[in-house]
Amino acid sequence: MTMFHHSIGVLIVIAVVFALAKRMKVTTELSMFLAALFGALAHMILPKGVDPRSAITVTELLRHVVEGAFTYYDVCLIFMSATFFMALFKEAGGVAFIVRKIVRSFAGHRFVCLLLLTVVMLIPGAITGSGATTVLTVGALVGSVLAAMGVPETRRVALVFMLAAMSAAAPPINLWAMMAAAGANMPYVGFAKPLLILSVAGALFSTFYLAGKGDPVDTEKALSGLPEAPEGWNWFKAALPFLTLAALVLAGRIWPYTFPIVGLPLIFMICAAVTIILSPVKLRILDVATDTVKNLLGLVGIMVVVGSLIQVMALSGARGLISLAVVTLPMTVLFATLWIILPLSEGLVQYAVAPLIGVPLIMLFNMKGLDPIVSLSAWAVMWPLGDCLPPTAVVGRATVMEMDYKGRYFADFVKACIVPSLFVALLCTLFLIYSKKLAFLGG
Repeated sequence: MTMFHHSIGVLIVIAVVFALAKRMKVTTELSMFLAALFGALAHMILPKGVDPRSAITVTELLRHVVEGAFTYYDVCLIFMSATFFMALFKEAGGVAFIVRKIVRSFAGHRFVCLLLLTVVMLIPGAITGSGATTVLTVGALVGSVLAAMGVPETRRVALVFMLAAMSAAAPPINLWAMMAAAGANMPYVGFAKPLLILSVAGALFSTFYLAGKGDPVDTEKALSGLPEAPEGWNWFKAALPFLTLAALVLAGRIWPYTFPIVGLPLIFMICAAVTIILSPVKLRILDVATDTVKNLLGLVGIMVVVGSLIQVMALSGARGLISLAVVTLPMTVLFATLWIILPLSEGLVQYAVAPLIGVPLIMLFNMKGLDPIVSLSAWAVMWPLGDCLPPTAVVGRATVMEMDYKGRYFADFVKACIVPSLFVALLCTLFLIYSKKLAFLGG
């Protein structure tokens, strides 16, 4: 058996174990972990067709599994600290204050109201990198306002999902781009403009396609469906935590040699501290922290096991096999199929697709003279579109549950998302084709 056949054998074992685990209703993260363990065992047992000294022991295999689990440790810290900050802001009543003010001030101006609600939906995911966080923090509030605007149930649930997907894709935190860039030893720099253009364009199209038409806003009905904001909030207090975030991020870029290096996890914790100080009500800080960890266990668990899985695949040559299959495809085939492949792969294994498919794509596009930053930005906006697809469908199912949707999942909800998703996919594909001409966006 050659090393090529050995890698195919390991890849088959990983795929079969993952498929069987999912069929037995095992969670996605545990299915990936089982696939990684059995893949490691297959690598140890199957003949390699190379120097016998390449044999590996159980201890070394376990070392690789554990080492891989820490690959995205920094991303997990960013994810958890950012979500903790947003959860505190919601607990303090900041989200309710902003949404109620928008409704009171712009209920008679449907266009402006929809525009501001879109911004509200984009912020949580942009800060945390998670569409699920967007749904859980502001999804129900925005959904109640959309209902008062006369938006049909299926369309408003589809809109909440699309905005959650675009918020996860928006800068500064895009987990797919961060993980793919880390796998390619590529700095996560220059992604802000292309990610912002693509995600905002997709969000605005989704908003006005799905909710552009409807009855005049029933102000009283909209306000009755929103929680009361505690006394003491004003626009300055509501904006200060986010101004602090922007100031700390920009300071490091404006004065790179004089301003101290402040990592994103610390920045988000500072913003959380500002929220605690400004809050007009006493916050249940420990309870919020506990709930944050509980809500994020699944997503953080996926990032941990993805690291282990990728490490095992790299060790056994299975990752190189996939990379070879990707880089040997004609560019025309990639341009014609990536808008289908990326969302489907996201629905299958979630964040694992970023290092698995994204890294060889970065190498290929860079080798072909196309801009890797603009290209990766386009892929990173297409990936979250698959978060409503099985077998995972994390954000899609969270949206349906949070909005208490009574319609059919595929025949109604997913169908309503098709046209906005196709618009986003088309826009991203155009960015891929003309990435060389759009390279100035990553400058």
